[in-house]
Amino acid sequence: MKTAAKLVLSWSIIKILAEELCNYCTILYFNSYYLRADFVFLLFVNMSNPYFRFKQFTVWHDRCAMKVGTDGVLLGAWAPVEGVTTLLDVGTGSGLVALMLAQRAVHARIVAVEIDPGAAGQAMENAVQSPWKDRIDVRCVDFNCFQTEMRFDLIVSNPPYFTQSLNCPDARRAMARHADNLSCDGLLERSVALLSPSGKIALVLPAEIAGEVHGKAVFLGLRLMRRTFVRTVPHALPKRVLLLFGKEAGIRMEDELVIASPGHAYTPQFVGLVKDFYLHL
Repeated sequence: MKTAAKLVLSWSIIKILAEELCNYCTILYFNSYYLRADFVFLLFVNMSNPYFRFKQFTVWHDRCAMKVGTDGVLLGAWAPVEGVTTLLDVGTGSGLVALMLAQRAVHARIVAVEIDPGAAGQAMENAVQSPWKDRIDVRCVDFNCFQTEMRFDLIVSNPPYFTQSLNCPDARRAMARHADNLSCDGLLERSVALLSPSGKIALVLPAEIAGEVHGKAVFLGLRLMRRTFVRTVPHALPKRVLLLFGKEAGIRMEDELVIASPGHAYTPQFVGLVKDFYLHL
């Protein structure tokens, strides 16, 4: 009995430590790019954990095809929210970005749309359990068919971006990651129609398609206001690009964000961006 009790206690401690480690180390997951190979186990722990705990809210993602990852965290922390009162999150998934923006934009009403019923249901639950349940409206709908009288000061999306890769055996994950259901062209065209006169669109994209998306945005009459290149470590090629477009002319800013130092510690720049969200920062 004592041995069994010790085993139960030990397993409980392991589970607690695993939760804290996966919360602390999720940044190592960067959409299939890893900072260090010896942290693959920690990546596995995070991806198998059914929820991710932030400072002010918890995101359950076990029923979502795409789990909490760095792309969403970057977008939720980077997108500008000053003066924003209406906000649209396209392809909200677990509701991560909508929750982060609700924390930052304290007066904003947020609509979050998601095509997958399982993810939409979980996003609704995450919103209801958050401090901002009265300001987040999750809708299960295809964005191509989304209708509203609202016009939005900010539209954000971590969009699907694979158009020519092999079919994924998980149909829900394929829908979340492939642009067959919602192309970037379609996303931009629908978003332009839903923007308020001074509205903005913020996206996080793979670096290799950011230029193409920029060209399409310009064709639709949008202006690039900010572009941030994201590197996992110094001197690495950018893996992601954060883009901000607007209808009105604004100051064009170009910068870069490095997530970790050569010693794999978070950079002060990254800490400053996410410290209001990540535990232990």
